[in-house]
Amino acid sequence: MITVSERLEKSPYITYLYNTLAEVLVHTGGAEELLLGGERAAIRIHAGRDEALVKAQLIDRISEIIGIGYKYGFLSGKLNVCLPKKEKRLLCAALIAADFEGDRAFIRRKIEGTEQYSIDGFYNFRLGMLREKWAKIVDYIPVSFSSGDLKHFCDFLVGESRRKIYVKGNAVYGENFVPLRRSRLMGEEDLETEIMLSDAGFVYCLGKVEDSLEDFLQKYYAERAVFS
Repeated sequence: MITVSERLEKSPYITYLYNTLAEVLVHTGGAEELLLGGERAAIRIHAGRDEALVKAQLIDRISEIIGIGYKYGFLSGKLNVCLPKKEKRLLCAALIAADFEGDRAFIRRKIEGTEQYSIDGFYNFRLGMLREKWAKIVDYIPVSFSSGDLKHFCDFLVGESRRKIYVKGNAVYGENFVPLRRSRLMGEEDLETEIMLSDAGFVYCLGKVEDSLEDFLQKYYAERAVFS
């Protein structure tokens, strides 16, 4: 049995883990139990017939929790910029997306094979080098960072990416049409943050989208957003 725990105030991370592991556990004949009482939130996982697959998926999800959720908490708490709340959130999402694969690879390497995972303990005691890297990123961004600077930064990121995503209704999908819902790790789901987190180079809208989302795409994705 595998156990993953987190401080109770961060229980949404455990809920995210529970929900995102459901499909692979159905495939392996495994099961999971969500525990939200006491001082910590936890999930107990019975891997079923393919423990290696379940552990690989588990490590991927933990790397998302730290590389997105924890990083967002770090950045939003330390960034001192003169941006409206919404644009500061988008800046954090863009900074996360810019180095997400590198951060995730580092986190994976640091997770040793074990049956017990304490997410907050792992972050606090084994990822000091990663926090130092994030602190340097914060130091690079001046207080005078403006909405125009955010636009230029996003233009650069979008221009460097060849990744395709799809928007249909109130959902965002990856290239394999798997729903993307990682913005939950930043406190709440919203389409604009989800798109920014995806590190997309091209956005295909399947059907009509809200005017506000169309304005967002026209601003940050310009000719790389396709409407149908």
